[in-house]
Amino acid sequence: MLIPRPECAGKALSALTRGPEGGQLVGGPFSARPPPQPRCRPTGPRAPWHPQQARERRRPGGALPRKVRAGVRTLTTRPAFPSPGKSKEAEIKRINKELANIRSKFKGDKALDGYSKKKYVCKLLFIFLLGHDIDFGHMEAVNLLSSNKYTEKQIGYLFISVLVNSNSELIRLINNAIKNDLASRNPTFMCLALHCIANVGSREMGEAFAADIPRILVAGDSMDSVKQSAALCLLRLSSTWRARTSALTCPSAPQGVVTAAVSLITCLCKKNPDDFKTCISLAVSRLSRIVSSASTDLQDYTYYFVPAPWLSVKLLRLLQCYPPPEDAAVKGRLVECLETVLNKAQEPPKSKKVQHSNAKNAILFETISLIIHYDSEPNLLVRACNQLGQFLQHRETNLRYLALESMCTLASSEFSHEAVKTHIDTVINALKTERDVSVRQRAADLLYAMCDRSNAKQIVSEMLRYLETADYAIREEIVLKVAILAEKYAVDYSWYVDTILNLIRIAGDYVSEEVWYRVLQIVTNRDDVQGYAAKTVFEALQAPACHENMVKVGGYILGEFGNLIAGDPRSSPPVQFSLLHSKFHLCSVATRALLLSTYIKFINLFPETKATIQGVLRAGSQLRNADVELQQRAVEYLTLSSVASTDVLATVLEEMPPFPERESSILAKLKRKKGPGAGSALDDGRRDPSSNDINGGVEPTPSTVSTPSPSADLLGLRAAPPPAAPPAPSGAGNLLVDVFSDGPAAQPGLGPSAEEAFLRFVCKNNGVLFENQLLQIGVKSEFRQNLGRMYLFYGNKTSVQFQNFSPTVVHPGDLQTHILSAWPGPLAPVDGGAQVQQVLNIECLRDFLTPPLLSVRFRYGGAPQSLTLKLPVTINKFFQPTEMAAQDFFQRWKQLSLPQQEAQKIFKANHPMDAEVTKAKLLGFGSALLDNVDPNPENFVGAGIIQTKALQVGCLLRLEPNAQAQMYRLTLRTSKEPVSRHLCELLAQQF
Repeated sequence: MLIPRPECAGKALSALTRGPEGGQLVGGPFSARPPPQPRCRPTGPRAPWHPQQARERRRPGGALPRKVRAGVRTLTTRPAFPSPGKSKEAEIKRINKELANIRSKFKGDKALDGYSKKKYVCKLLFIFLLGHDIDFGHMEAVNLLSSNKYTEKQIGYLFISVLVNSNSELIRLINNAIKNDLASRNPTFMCLALHCIANVGSREMGEAFAADIPRILVAGDSMDSVKQSAALCLLRLSSTWRARTSALTCPSAPQGVVTAAVSLITCLCKKNPDDFKTCISLAVSRLSRIVSSASTDLQDYTYYFVPAPWLSVKLLRLLQCYPPPEDAAVKGRLVECLETVLNKAQEPPKSKKVQHSNAKNAILFETISLIIHYDSEPNLLVRACNQLGQFLQHRETNLRYLALESMCTLASSEFSHEAVKTHIDTVINALKTERDVSVRQRAADLLYAMCDRSNAKQIVSEMLRYLETADYAIREEIVLKVAILAEKYAVDYSWYVDTILNLIRIAGDYVSEEVWYRVLQIVTNRDDVQGYAAKTVFEALQAPACHENMVKVGGYILGEFGNLIAGDPRSSPPVQFSLLHSKFHLCSVATRALLLSTYIKFINLFPETKATIQGVLRAGSQLRNADVELQQRAVEYLTLSSVASTDVLATVLEEMPPFPERESSILAKLKRKKGPGAGSALDDGRRDPSSNDINGGVEPTPSTVSTPSPSADLLGLRAAPPPAAPPAPSGAGNLLVDVFSDGPAAQPGLGPSAEEAFLRFVCKNNGVLFENQLLQIGVKSEFRQNLGRMYLFYGNKTSVQFQNFSPTVVHPGDLQTHILSAWPGPLAPVDGGAQVQQVLNIECLRDFLTPPLLSVRFRYGGAPQSLTLKLPVTINKFFQPTEMAAQDFFQRWKQLSLPQQEAQKIFKANHPMDAEVTKAKLLGFGSALLDNVDPNPENFVGAGIIQTKALQVGCLLRLEPNAQAQMYRLTLRTSKEPVSRHLCELLAQQF
């Protein structure tokens, strides 16, 4: 364990002065005065510390910030803990001695004065910042809150903000002390109390001060520093307070108060936009004053010659919560402001410092975002596009990235699309030469967005060329985009077929089922391209190294339309069959099943190949194949070709009919991959009049019913009528309470219960974990040794966006020390009908018995929703199958003969007793099945090793089914007692 160095504790305490959203609270969280910068004492060896020498050894710059140090005399020379060069044991011994001394002072008969309490509480806080647990002193810190001395009250609030949990039993006492300070009208004490509320941020505090904080915010006699703290405190609590907030942006309000209040108003506008429409004109007025002023007019708020950049950005973001103003005067004034910002961007910089350019560009990009949001001023849109075009070749990587990202959105506007297309050569060059992968990805996004019929072939060819060297992380996305563009803008269908086959050849591993399903549908529906497709795919299959997806496409097309090229001796029926069958043994089970269907189609198309194909079907490797699907197809196809007459065979194996007209599922997959908010960029509102749907489909209208593709959703999520939105919570007077309430439980599940769904994953890795009327959660996971990766898919089944969608992983008890999970954090809002994905990386440190929990919280229709599920991560997922001979098995079985190493259970079968199903479940459980080990051939014997980072646990199992009594006896022996019992319970529930 790494122990923070004592001299760095001052920096840790300094970090506590950061307010909500990383902003600096006025005067720091524990002072109404501007906080001085902390100073750290130089590192070096320190002599042992004695209280009598404290005053003699005082020196400037202790380890604590000056504002904490000033009121604690003895702490300016803090206890000299062992330096990092000495042993950790010596440091722990010294700390334990100090803790024992402080504990004795607190429990002694002599009452401590305020100074002594402050001194010892501050020492406890310092020890906590060094990385050690503190389990006492909380009550003494609460007592400091009642002091009338600033330094004592400051240390008390500091201790509570850092160490007191929001669920602590002391919260009510703390609330009473805070309420007294808020009512004291002392601005210093009020700021300390407000910052404590923001730092703790518990539900009880939100309920207790729901009325007090808004009243302080709008009170006429409150100081500006108190109002700023109140605004940021409300922002932290994210309340539903609606009264008089917009008045804080009025022209007479101080600039600092407006800066703090705009963050609060923006947060409230996103939740209740109708309640704050009056702030639009005030925001425009304030923005106009800033933009039109010189740097000397707002001297106190000018940052490197840029007037009030933070407030300008916040005002521009606030205006993006609403459509363009309806009032012509307000709209004209706003347009004038936006034009002024664009004009200033063309002016020479007033400083060469990077801070000046950063502030200036921040306002510029936020202005462009507002212009794009309004999408109603053609002149401004074109000017914004030209300004962004200048950034495409800027030497600063971040500016190039932001320019590409903003131009992607501009490309979807009918006013600026042509202006964006003029930069195609620059974007293509960026795709080829950029060193940063994120910039290359944005360049690919922009090429996709600016593509239309006039430049489709150029863009598709460039993206195919880039795909050969593209980063692996973005190849699948590039494949989907090329497939969509080729389908959407194809006029010559042979070009479309060539493009998709090139796609498979270049990046076959990243071509999903949706892509090659789609090309098969289009070829089947277009008579004029079938012969060309058969010829092209036949030539592609002759390559020495041929991807399996190419074999799938070739098998289907030749099975349906191979007769169109059979007249050429180079592609005669026997040649076609030999070519396909040469790939047979190299393919997966699914591809071989498809090829068997192609073979039976050949018997109908080319009777001369019947004897050869029947010989293949009759081979022992097919009729006695271990895979049930292949075996059944071989038996059925062989019987069909032998028994059925020519007419019957022709009827059964006739050419596939055209597929029904439908929307492409590739676009839906790309939206899911890009995540929420990508819909507008991927499926923009403009419909290119020159674009063409390959299937001849028409633009869906409200009266058109579209048949979804079988592969339209990886989890089987289908569009359904959205359920009625739950009623919005009543009682708007409960101001700060709603955000902290747990909310009603999620709707009852449509599928199995949560426990049943969890148990199904014991022997499988993929499937639907949860589903109700609102949400579907799917899981796809893979495990190797002690590592695992889990993909979680969240599908919004409604047409309403999920707000504040936040899935988190919870480790009950001490599970955090047994299993690690790297979680990417909360998601953005999930659009209606969309599906988003998160990846969870897992590492098994030690054996564990309880799985981690998945907690999902979001807002739907204004009402909070929450659910908690068990993540399908069980100890058997880290099984490593082990093959053993019979002699080795029994030898190891005898070694594990201690009573605590064995777990046995006799239970009644809950499902039909099928030997194949039982075998599949045992294999899915993770162990290797050993043949010819048990004397009774009806029994199942398995072996495996559970891989953890700390140790390996060997496991042997024996399952004895009794079909007559419909009972099982399961015996497990492992080298660790809890693992034996747990695995026995898990496996017994599967039969």
